[in-house]
Amino acid sequence: MRERRKAAGLKPTVTWGAREPNRAPYSGHRVLDARSLAMHALIAQKIERDRSLLSIPRNNLARWKKRWADEAPSWLDEWLRILRQPWPVVASLITELSENATRLRQSSPFAGVLTTSERKRIYEAFRA
Repeated sequence: MRERRKAAGLKPTVTWGAREPNRAPYSGHRVLDARSLAMHALIAQKIERDRSLLSIPRNNLARWKKRWADEAPSWLDEWLRILRQPWPVVASLITELSENATRLRQSSPFAGVLTTSERKRIYEAFRA
């Protein structure tokens, strides 16, 4: 696809910026939020195909719970409650556009669900 775009005279965009004179450029934080959403959409697709992958975030949470013991951050218990829900509810939440979902994705227990190449592909798509 890159070769076709290049042949068509299109140049790759390597930074996010305003296209219109009166619009502010995307902030780095918004790019990170968009990248996190893209990663969680792919995570949801993978887990939809193979529910055994839910053991990864559950194991991460169990490990974090032991690590923090009495000083566990509030989001840890929040994720534990979320992952007790049926998968469709969890999938809907992790791919939601709400402020709450964006906040939760910042402390996501889904690390390890995506392969290195899957993560790399998403990072390249959102490089700033």
